[in-house]
Amino acid sequence: MLYITRHGKTDWNVQEKLQGHVDIPLNQEGIDSAIKAHDKYKSLHFDICYCSPLQRAKRTAEIFLEGTDTPIIIDDRLIEMGFGEYEGVTGYFNNPSCPINDLFVNPAAYVKCGGAESFEELFERTGSFLKEEVYPALDKGKDILIVGHGAMNCSIISQIKGMPLSQFWDNLIGNCELVRLL
Repeated sequence: MLYITRHGKTDWNVQEKLQGHVDIPLNQEGIDSAIKAHDKYKSLHFDICYCSPLQRAKRTAEIFLEGTDTPIIIDDRLIEMGFGEYEGVTGYFNNPSCPINDLFVNPAAYVKCGGAESFEELFERTGSFLKEEVYPALDKGKDILIVGHGAMNCSIISQIKGMPLSQFWDNLIGNCELVRLL
C-alpha cells in the first residue's frame, strides 16, 4: 500500500506565505497535529517512509512514526515545488497581477517565472521517484509512507491518478491528513 501525508502547519502556512524550498519549522499547531495523526494511525504498518529533506516534513515524519522501527529515507526529489523569488510572498492567490497566480488558480496556463519551478520539472523529479523507488517497492509488497508538501504531493497524486494539470489542486490534502493511494 502507498500512503501520503503533508507536513504539519508552520507559521508561514498560517500567514499564507509561499514556502517552497524555504526551510520553515513546524509551529506548535503543526506538532500537535502530527501527534494526533500518530495516535490516529498508529495501527498502520509502514515498511519504509520516504520524506522531503525540509525540516517541516522530517519532523512530521519523526512524530508520525515515533515508537516504530520504520526507517525514514530522505529523498531530495520530495522537496516542495520551488517558487523562486516568490517564496515568502503573501497575496499571490487573490492577486491576478501576481505572475505566480496562475500556478494556483489556472495551473494549465501557468508559465514558470522568477526562478520558480515549472510543472514539467516538478513532474519529472517526482515521476522519477515513483518509477525508481515507489513502484518497485510496491511490487515487492512493501507498505510505503511519503511525507511531503502541498504541491509536491499533488504532483505524485496527479500522476498516479492520471489527472490533467487543470485538476492539479483537486489533489491537495490538508496538513497531517493521510491519504491511501495504492
